[in-house]
Amino acid sequence: MLSNTANDTSSRCFFDEPVHVKVDGLSPHQKVELRSKLRDDKGVIFRASALVAADASGQVDLCRSPSLGGSYTGVESMGLFWAMVAETPHSKLLKKMFWLLATETNERRFMTEGVRRISLGMKEGRIRGVLFLPPGQGPYPGVLDVYTLGGGISEVRASLLANKGFVVLALAYFGFQDLPRTVPKYFDLEYFEEAITFLRRQPQVQGPGIGILSISKSGDLALSMASFLSGISATAWINGSNANMVAPLHYKDLIIPSITPIVENITFSPSGILDIRDALPDPETEGNSGSVIPIERSSSRFLFAASEDDRNWNSCLFAQQAAARLRHHGKDNFEVVMYPRAGHFLEVPYMPHCPSGFHPAVGQVVVFGGEAKAHHQAQLDLWRRVQEFFRKHLDGNNTSQKATL
Repeated sequence: MLSNTANDTSSRCFFDEPVHVKVDGLSPHQKVELRSKLRDDKGVIFRASALVAADASGQVDLCRSPSLGGSYTGVESMGLFWAMVAETPHSKLLKKMFWLLATETNERRFMTEGVRRISLGMKEGRIRGVLFLPPGQGPYPGVLDVYTLGGGISEVRASLLANKGFVVLALAYFGFQDLPRTVPKYFDLEYFEEAITFLRRQPQVQGPGIGILSISKSGDLALSMASFLSGISATAWINGSNANMVAPLHYKDLIIPSITPIVENITFSPSGILDIRDALPDPETEGNSGSVIPIERSSSRFLFAASEDDRNWNSCLFAQQAAARLRHHGKDNFEVVMYPRAGHFLEVPYMPHCPSGFHPAVGQVVVFGGEAKAHHQAQLDLWRRVQEFFRKHLDGNNTSQKATL
């Protein structure tokens, strides 16, 4: 039996909610293998398994029955979800439904009833993306969700936050609709400024400022928005950079160069996959400081979340440098959280770990790092922190003053 732990009569729940997995009618102490299977939107199959023993009454309950082997060991109520591994190597999950135990289906949804999903097109100007509005008139805290460098758009975080009472704009910046198909030659901060203005003007959005949710490359874009644009009260930076990366950043007459990777620092993991963690030099060394984002200009609050086993780049160093820069300028508008043994892609709870995958800037498969269980625990903690961070600092009492060039 599969059920939502918040409502044991329902086999439907949201993606970031736990599921209660039970099996009845077994022989006392009988050992069985439980299996989960998922086919994502790209056709990639993900699987997990657990070898468990029934109790004296012939029941298996993953909330108390330990896995004796398989994809994970020990008592892990959601192990059949977060421990899934792709049959096709280096694949990252993109899917809305899970199938478990072959005879039970659990629908894991992203949107609650009444949430409105609005795709943005030509009438909204240059910006492209999807706007999520919670049920009712609000006002609600507003969040701009800017995802990774992979192109296209991800709606997972945005839709789940809308369920929690946030107005969220999932913003695309290339590889979506009529936007450029490949990584741009430069990043235009005025495009992101249009998105912020659009979101703040929504009648359901509570002002005066909005939040920015970022990860990876969008981390330095988020810091740039907070530093040069008005109307940002809270910035969540996840495994990002404190300096401009990949391509130059343009804003009006300002150009911030990108840091040049040191190709000689690229190595190979024990499994033979590229390890690019040390390819980017220290942003604060001579010759690179011009790429560092001047976040001391910002009146936003900052949440810096970094994984200690991030192999995409040294996000822990970048987080520490960003915090030190703010501290040096007499500011305490930040908090830093580090996650041991977690990898680069810190996603929503129960999203399977992605230890390696294709990197669009490198053009090859690279290591992203992390151990599955530690990564899962980090995702649980961070998702809670992000929501608390935005609720605390988007309460209508904070102000964000415009920095001057």
